[in-house]
This record gives sequence, C-alpha cells and structure tokens, in this order.
Amino acid sequence: MAVGDWWRHGVIYQIYPRSFQDSNGDGIGDLPGITSRLDYLNDGTPVSLGVDAIWLSPFYPSPMADFGYDVADYCDVAPEYGTLADFDELLRQAHRRGIRVLVDFVPNHTSDRHPWFQASRSSRDNPYRDWYVWRDPKLDGSPRNNWRSYFPAVGGAWTFDAATAQYYLHSFLPQQPDLNWWNPEVRAAMHDVLRFWLDRGVDGVRIDVAHKMARDPDLRDNPPPLASGESSSGRRYDEDWPEVHTILRGFRRLLDGYGDRMAVGEVGIYDPARLVRYFGEALDELHLAFNFAFLTQPWRADAFRDSVDLYERVLPAGAWPTYTLSNHDNPRARSRYDGGDGRSGLRRARVAAMLLLTLRGTPFLYAGEEIGQADGEVPPERVVDVHGRDPERTPLQWDGSRGAGFTTGDPWLPIGSEAASVNVAAQRDDPASILSLYRQLIWYRKGSAALRWGSYRSIGTAPGVFAFLREAGTERLLVALNFGDEPAALDAGSLGLPSVGRVERSTEAARPLAACPLAPLELGPDEGVVVRL
Repeated sequence: MAVGDWWRHGVIYQIYPRSFQDSNGDGIGDLPGITSRLDYLNDGTPVSLGVDAIWLSPFYPSPMADFGYDVADYCDVAPEYGTLADFDELLRQAHRRGIRVLVDFVPNHTSDRHPWFQASRSSRDNPYRDWYVWRDPKLDGSPRNNWRSYFPAVGGAWTFDAATAQYYLHSFLPQQPDLNWWNPEVRAAMHDVLRFWLDRGVDGVRIDVAHKMARDPDLRDNPPPLASGESSSGRRYDEDWPEVHTILRGFRRLLDGYGDRMAVGEVGIYDPARLVRYFGEALDELHLAFNFAFLTQPWRADAFRDSVDLYERVLPAGAWPTYTLSNHDNPRARSRYDGGDGRSGLRRARVAAMLLLTLRGTPFLYAGEEIGQADGEVPPERVVDVHGRDPERTPLQWDGSRGAGFTTGDPWLPIGSEAASVNVAAQRDDPASILSLYRQLIWYRKGSAALRWGSYRSIGTAPGVFAFLREAGTERLLVALNFGDEPAALDAGSLGLPSVGRVERSTEAARPLAACPLAPLELGPDEGVVVRL
C-alpha cells in the first residue's frame, strides 16, 4: 500500500460487526464473517465496491449494555466476534487487498465490569479510585451537579454507589462510568491501549465522543436548557473543555510515532466554528473530525449548499473535511430523506450518494447505504437499544434468503422487510441499481484528481439545484444535483462555463454518458450528474 495521506482521498466504509456477516450461525456478525466479505469491499477491480479503508465499530469484550461501547477489556476480542487471531487474519487479508483498517477507540468511559472500575468501586482508598469521577452527595443526598446523561431515558449522569456512599459520573449509561482524564495514570493506560492496536498493525482509530474526555474540574452546573430543549443557553461544563485538546495532542504525538497512521474523532459539536478547533491550531490534534451536518439538513439544495460552504469557510488551511450520510447512531439516509411516499427516499439516496462521493473531503459510508437499505422494522419485543437505534443497525441484506445471507440462524435483530428485493445479490449485476451507482462513483473518483484532492467552489444555480466545481490542474468537473421532484435546468453560459461538456456519471442509468449541451443543462427530477468541462 502506498504511504501518504491516504485518509484524505480514500473512501472509508463503516462496519458494525454485529450486523455485517455471521460466519457460525449464531445470529451475530463476527470478524471471520467480515474477512469472508473483503472481496466485495475491494478485490482490486470495479466489480467490487472499491473502498479504501474499513472502520470497525467495537468488537471488544463487553457486557453489551451499549453493544460494545461499554468496554470490559480494551485489548481483546469478545468471544461472540472471534479471537485476536481472527482479528490478525482480518487485518492481514485486508492489507493484502490494499484495504486499511481502523478500529474504534473508546477512551471516555469503560464498562462497569472493567477491572479498573471494579477495583475503583471496591473502596474509597483503592489505588484505582481516582481513575473515575467519584463525589460525595450534597447535604440533601442529591448528586453533585445537574449534569444529564446523553440518553434521555437514563436521566441524570450520576449513580449512587451504596457500598462507598458516593456518586460516580457516567455521561451515558450507568454501566459506562466516565474515566478521570485529569489523572495521569489514566492517560498512560489509554496510551498503552493505543499502542497495543497500533503494534498489531491497525492503520488508525476512530475516537468515540472525542469532545467528552475533559470536563470542568470544579463540576459546575450546566446552564438551563433553552425553551426548545434543543441546546443549552450558555457554556456547558461537562464537555468540550479546553483540556481535551491537550489529550488529543498526546494521541497525535503517539500516532505520529507510528508513521502512516491516523485518527478521526467523533466530535458531537454541530457548530462548525467550534468543531474545527479539534484539528488543533497547529493541525496537531485530529487528522479528521466528523462533520455531522448532513444528518440534520432538510432535503433542500440550499440547505446542503449553505452547510458545505460554511464548513469550507471556517476550515483551517491544511485541514481536511469529512462528510457522512448516516452511521450506527442515526437513521439511514434513505429513511431520513424519504418524503413519505415510500419511493422518494431511494431516489434521493442516489442524489445523496453522488453528493457524498464528489465533495472535497473524505467520505464515510455506512454499510448498507450502498444498496439503499432502509431502517429496519423492530417490534417492541425485539427492541434492545436504550436509545432507539435498533432500526439503523439491522443486519446487512446480502441476498433474498430467509436470513438475508447474513446468517443461517436467528439474527440478533430482525431482517429488514425489503430484504427479498433490496440486497447485494439482486443489485450486483443490475447496471441501474444504487449499488452499481456507488461502485461507478467510487471507481471514477479513484481516477480523478479533481475529486480526490481538487478545489471546491459552489456556483449559483436554479432553485432546487446544488451545483459546484471541482478542479485540479486541467481537470474541471461540474457536479449538478437536482434536489427537486420536478425537472430543472442549469444555464452554464450565464455562469461563465463552457456551452458543451461531457456527462461522465449520472444518477439515472438511462442518461447517455456523452457530450451534451450545457446552455442549458437539463436535469431530471432527483437527478445528479458529473460533467467534464
């Protein structure tokens, strides 16, 4: 594999191991299952999807209160997922195909079953006591402050431990106690965890809730929420504390010592001016910081254009953007963008695919998006997640069989109701399928300097159309995306562009890939095109 800033121009594919491929019939996806599907991801030819890297959500030993994000052992593999030998084989086979491997790094909290926390809660004078955040109750017996769990169903972020008569802090579930990152021993231990996986050969890490690790040491109350309940009306004290940047610089120094490795941070901050601080003033913190803006945009061209343009304006020189349409914590793009008719979601998902894979920046693709998989239907008796995220985590639909090619057993979550028609096997040889569109765009992107690292500039367009230029050297590409359900036209001449171009890719399989007039460029409903100027 070539050495360099691969993370700037590669396509990264997120795998939720529990839902990707089951190899032993127990209904739970596993590491050998992932290995068995690597040729689908990239076998070196355009028959495969063509992704450059995979990011694996947690596969560590865990009680699964939060399905792996409550880690009981950072340096092993949960038995249901396989063994360390299975991980090493997955890594070896991925690298043989030129696929980089990122693992999830969960440094804000552990499981309450982790030996560190078990020791910490055993007594107030245990050496591990200060590895977590413990505080005495107030005089009335209530917690130290008003901090709330990220999960509304949990309520407060403090749980009382009767054995030692103190509260401990948990930003998420009570089974996920927060580590005390003011303690240098915690920092050293977590650096050792990073070294463990880097020494095994992983190419990078995704840092879970990277903005949460440092918080106000005085534990002051958060300000009250706004009337809408959507955000605080002042400075929050339980996240985004300045010390987090010191922690991230420590991670970066460690990663830099391993050469061609990287870190992408899950930074749950939607203000782009604050988000970009996580690159560091000297670009010495995160290599990439997730930009989740698309997860909240209404399906309007101006909303997406304004979001991209704003991020491009505030991004520091030399920093690199990211974009994603969905992940294991958010509804899938097809379901989120559906207009309620059951059909518009799939058409819009095609436009969104072209947007994702032609913008300047690193695209992150969630497994299943490439086939237009919708959120699954999970009946009340099958619900397992406290935060309602089961629908976006239903198993990947490989074929139309009873277990969708995912398992021969009983799947841990129900198979989607559309699996008989929306699956990899049904779309693999269909040139009009969304899978074929993703493959075409990803492989086209590999051969385009303009798309991989060229400049970006949005241009004025007709209502309902988001259009932009990508340029590198002599290569000039126009991307035009019609977000409307009616035809639209873009007059290139009035924008100072050539009157003729060549359509290179379209979201509509029937569109000829040939020279076409640009004065005007006619776009069908929900159509996107890439035009070489």
